[in-house]
Amino acid sequence: MSGSVIRAAGGVVWRQVATPNGDHPIEIVVIHRPRYDDWSMPKGKLAPGETDVEGAIREVFEETGYRVRLGRPLGRVRYLKTSGGVTRPKIVRYWAMQAESGSFSPTREVDELAWMTPGEAEKILTHDHDRDILQRFVRGPVLTGCVLLVRHALAGSRTKWEGDDKQRPLTETGWRQAEELVRLLSRFEVQEIISADFLRCIQTVSPLAEALGLEVKEEELFSELGYPGQEHETLGRLRDLGASLDTTVVCSQGGVIPGLVERLALEDHVDLPEASNRKGSVWALNFEGRRLFSAEHFPPLVES
Repeated sequence: MSGSVIRAAGGVVWRQVATPNGDHPIEIVVIHRPRYDDWSMPKGKLAPGETDVEGAIREVFEETGYRVRLGRPLGRVRYLKTSGGVTRPKIVRYWAMQAESGSFSPTREVDELAWMTPGEAEKILTHDHDRDILQRFVRGPVLTGCVLLVRHALAGSRTKWEGDDKQRPLTETGWRQAEELVRLLSRFEVQEIISADFLRCIQTVSPLAEALGLEVKEEELFSELGYPGQEHETLGRLRDLGASLDTTVVCSQGGVIPGLVERLALEDHVDLPEASNRKGSVWALNFEGRRLFSAEHFPPLVES
């Protein structure tokens, strides 16, 4: 085995269908690739500089023709891929994706697409790793609420700042981090943006708010001044946001996020991935009702 890791991403694309008896069963997409003569989930290799989320959404659109709403993470699979006599490890990340619009047109890469029940799909899928991802989808909630918990971007030195610390602004690098966050966060269908009432937090999500045409709502609970002594209230607020089935961005601070996420995960018995709480990083917290179901972490796209 030689060569670097192949990074790829895709999704379990699903929809609800109405039946004459009033049920709304789930159907998912499976595709046929003539090159391999297999039935699989839509996925593909990442382009240079592309994030996993960007690549997953792009590949799903290119292979199926459907625009999707990004849902909960389904983890990753790892297997060996041989091409041109060279065997390399391949890692593919998947998300649940609700089909919102579009239609399929056959291409050289994908000549057939079928909507099937999960049970039908499990029988026709060629590869074990696709069946594994399908089972992860089936075992969890179809619809989840999502809170994108952002640590503010890089601000100037606390010790060198002579004014009110709440008014300490982002640095030039911090603004670049804020702009790059738009790439990631805009891939989720964000309906609301909330920020701790500190300038550097508000500035971190201002480019996103401008891009989406949303206002930034300030909440003291998510700040390092408002959180201590009100941990229970802050946790309850986070749960309320997750229960809405919408996607909300919350920008907070380094003195709040680790403890808040750890307490949430401990109460709901959710394993957290290893992650460092760097400036400009994001926790994507997925909720089933008010209960945390899963969590994934995105490192900053621009290092501080």
